[in-house]
Amino acid sequence: MEIYTMLLIFIAAIAFLVIIAYNGLISLKNQVKNAWAQIDVQLKRRNDLIPNLVEAVKGYMKYEKSALKEITKARAGIMNARSVEGKAKASSQLTDALKSFFAVAENYPKLKASNNFMHLQEEISGTENKIAYSRQYYNDVVMAYNTRIQVFPQSIIANIFKFKKMDSFLASESERKNVEIRL
Repeated sequence: MEIYTMLLIFIAAIAFLVIIAYNGLISLKNQVKNAWAQIDVQLKRRNDLIPNLVEAVKGYMKYEKSALKEITKARAGIMNARSVEGKAKASSQLTDALKSFFAVAENYPKLKASNNFMHLQEEISGTENKIAYSRQYYNDVVMAYNTRIQVFPQSIIANIFKFKKMDSFLASESERKNVEIRL
């Protein structure tokens, strides 16, 4: 009878450890999904601000249609992207287009003095900061999740229940370049 009791305790302990490991993996997976949702919220916020920005500058920048087209094209890229990699690439393109656009806007003193334009520029700048923070948090959670599914004994549970490695939100080549400062 003792052997059955010991066997039952052993099986119960293994089951308990499997449940704890599985629940931990589910918790991290949900944190990754939530972190991605936070990035998505900020990307949508930036996308929602773009049409207002374009409308605010149309009258001032009649000859700068290419800058506006690049922003519109990059915005559409984010809206159509479905994967983390696709959204990251489209987000980087939009960030680059906005940087170029704001550089061109420096040539229009009346535009720079416009309260509407200044407000939109501040909103987009603040949103860019939130996106950067959200990306950092997302990558931290993805790293914790990927580490958990690769270490023993959780790796066994992860393989049994088919937990897959998740991609980080990586910087684009243009974001990795050194900034040139000319005085």
